[in-house]
Amino acid sequence: MRHDDEADQIAVIGLSCRLPQADSSARLWELLRDGVDAITPLPSGRWQQRSSEEAELISERGGFLDRVDQFDADFFGISPREAAAMDPQQRLALELGWELLENGGITPERMAALRAGVFVGAMNDDYATLTRQRSSQAVSHHTLAGLQRSMIANRLSYLLGVNGPSLTIDSGQSSSLVAVHMACQSLRAGECEIALAGGVNLNLSFDGTLSVSRFGGLSPDGRCYTFDARANGYVRGEGGGFVLLKPLAQALRDGDHIHGVLRGSAVNNGGGDSLTTPSQQAQEDVLRRAYTAAGVRPEDIQYVELHGTGTAVGDPIEAAALATVLGSARPADAPLQVGSAKTNVGHLEGAAGIVGLLKVLLSLEAGELPASLNFETPNPAIPLADWHLQVQTERSPWPRPDVSLVAGVSSFGLGGTNAHVVVEQAPVVKRAPAAKPGQVGVVAGGGVVPWALSGRSAAGLRGQAARLREFARSSDVSLADVGLSLVTSRAGLEHRAVVLGSDREELVAALEAVAAGEPAEGVVSGVRADRADGVVFVFPGQGAQWAGMAVELLDSSPVFAKRFGECAAALEPHIDWVPEDVLREREGAPSLDRVDVVQPMLWAVMVSLAEVWCSAGIKPAAVVGHSQGELAAAVVAGVLSLEDAARIVALRSQLIGRELAGRGGMVSLPLAEDAASELIGPWSGRVSVATVNGPRSTVVAGEAVALDELMAVCERD
Repeated sequence: MRHDDEADQIAVIGLSCRLPQADSSARLWELLRDGVDAITPLPSGRWQQRSSEEAELISERGGFLDRVDQFDADFFGISPREAAAMDPQQRLALELGWELLENGGITPERMAALRAGVFVGAMNDDYATLTRQRSSQAVSHHTLAGLQRSMIANRLSYLLGVNGPSLTIDSGQSSSLVAVHMACQSLRAGECEIALAGGVNLNLSFDGTLSVSRFGGLSPDGRCYTFDARANGYVRGEGGGFVLLKPLAQALRDGDHIHGVLRGSAVNNGGGDSLTTPSQQAQEDVLRRAYTAAGVRPEDIQYVELHGTGTAVGDPIEAAALATVLGSARPADAPLQVGSAKTNVGHLEGAAGIVGLLKVLLSLEAGELPASLNFETPNPAIPLADWHLQVQTERSPWPRPDVSLVAGVSSFGLGGTNAHVVVEQAPVVKRAPAAKPGQVGVVAGGGVVPWALSGRSAAGLRGQAARLREFARSSDVSLADVGLSLVTSRAGLEHRAVVLGSDREELVAALEAVAAGEPAEGVVSGVRADRADGVVFVFPGQGAQWAGMAVELLDSSPVFAKRFGECAAALEPHIDWVPEDVLREREGAPSLDRVDVVQPMLWAVMVSLAEVWCSAGIKPAAVVGHSQGELAAAVVAGVLSLEDAARIVALRSQLIGRELAGRGGMVSLPLAEDAASELIGPWSGRVSVATVNGPRSTVVAGEAVALDELMAVCERD
């Protein structure tokens, strides 16, 4: 079936990966772009159960992750005992799934409301081997779920609270690309609205590497010499990766960031001369089916990410199939570019296909093709020039950057299950203009922007602050954009902090303090209370006003401006001045010093500000207020209509300001009651304590002249 209709095309809206020397998609692109060889000697502590004779049989080099034994079980709500019984591939999938949602800008709460599918490729279960090599005491009631490969996908579905299809796929080395194919098919069939697809692979047991070596697939040099004359097997790699998928039409409607488009894919099976020998015919068939499904002509393909293991048997068969289907359709002076990420990070076996897909997606976004390493002389069985193929040996632009960029990704299983995915660059979407150069490091209008961050624990919060600090230092993204993303696309975990700043330096300094666990100006932090009472809006009385208040909101927030206009219309029958003129301090407008002006103005501003919060989804479970704030609270709660509250606040303030006002006054002192009483001693009989507002806030009242004398003393001292 062809999928060239937009309705059938699948958008990639999120990426995550954990690969040798690349713990994120951004780091993976840096590794690929810079041509880094991430193959290293065996880390200490791995493969301890082996004889010296066995160790000499193989190269112990590979693409390894560090700290595979470490896992933040508490973050995922898993007990230490259960975590110890879990295959680390399950743990890695949980971490990658969480990071995938963050990269895609979807909170777990929003994900739980969608019908989401989880498709994970995995073929090895080394941890089960290691567990069974120990005594029976190692088996507990957590072992059954902890060691089953099916649970890799199921745990991720459980963590996210989603109920779409959830399956772990084992088709050998093609597992993760088959998982992507099945996720796309599930989305097209309407089984799910969004899907997580990818694969994981960890090489924890020496037996696994020994079996590859004795089969004859392992390179004694510890290198993948893809399509090179030196091809003598592959080097093992480990890690994993995921993509977040959504129908393209829906992704465009939702305004998602699209990394690339999966136009079509195909899966088949075909053995060659033996069960484990690849078939050229089957590979040709899967290529043709994939490009037919995608509605793409073979000559439009500019690059193919090879399965490319660097084996003497596999490479020539793969090259011949490509030459037949794609190479023959192009002129000799425009050969098909090919390469393999296995030359950078090794062969991730069950997760190999997702690594190749991530490489292509990143290359499409960057507009560059990175080099495939370890290529010097073509394999004699692969006449590259005659077959119109060329290994991408240098970083360069795409061959034809003036047209829509299209690439293919291949992944083949040992038993003949082949997969090929056709990927196109993301469509151009018109978005709001970006900040002008030089403005991304400051907040427009000289205002303050909040950055909210959270963690499961105090240590997690500090770590999050440290990572955000490094991002802020190295990125030129808009400060407001970061603030918006932190609030809307990240989970709100228990330990929280908000840092405030008007420029990048202030925000970085505040993040430094949070990372160090220290208090600082511009930092508010705390722990979320385990209560479900909701948000409370508190509306103050007179004294919250200042010159120019709400003017920026009036100009920048349509929600605020509309509600303020409604408040002004409700006040109009009762006042002889214009509320907007007062806010903007226009000529002839009365001053906020007048009680009959300031109280209606504060009421209107508070009601309008509450509307802004509600429009952003922050709705109160309760409201409380004082004086005109009580009237604002009554409007928000629906106790009073806008018109009734406007009448009360206007007439009440006029009564206070014009008819009931005495000849004295009040002064608020930042002192305890005893200290305030002592201070006003010289004016005994003329000034007295009126109200105690708090431990260090006391209001005194009395004759105006006496209060002026008191204030002069306070200002002097």
